[in-house]
Amino acid sequence: MIRRLTCALILAFLQSATVHAEVVSAADGYFMLRHEGTTRLPPEDAWARLVDPASWWHPDHAYSGNAGNLSLDLTAGGLWREEWAGGSVAHGTVVYVDHGKSLRLQAPFGPLQGVGAYVIWTISLTPEADGTRIVFEESAIGPPAGDYAELARAVDFVKGEAMRRLTGADDRPAP
Repeated sequence: MIRRLTCALILAFLQSATVHAEVVSAADGYFMLRHEGTTRLPPEDAWARLVDPASWWHPDHAYSGNAGNLSLDLTAGGLWREEWAGGSVAHGTVVYVDHGKSLRLQAPFGPLQGVGAYVIWTISLTPEADGTRIVFEESAIGPPAGDYAELARAVDFVKGEAMRRLTGADDRPAP
């Protein structure tokens, strides 16, 4: 039991050292989030992983329950979409791409579509000495129908989990 707890604490420390998440602000009608993480992957490999969301998005946060149904068209106007037998959803629309460096989507994922929110999600990659720093910045604004403080916590959880999976923090073994 003590050994399992010690391993869990060490793993939690390793993950917290490589991923930082923050609800920057949240109030009536808007929220802003920021997540930062590092991966040991060189920038070109981190970009290749980023633009293949099926390889890192958690299936629990896919309408179909299968992240393999996700795709991303990397052109302005292209879609981050999910398609399955009997349905499909456009999770986001690409508004800016600087290959290998930055991706920006108008992306009201999940419940944000239902409240009519306008969401900009910017993902930036920066080379580091031993890998790549990845930053998620997300701003949402919408009608007062939604509880944006509550939505911010939910989206923060999902995007934090996404950052851990994208950077591989969930895959790092305890020493």
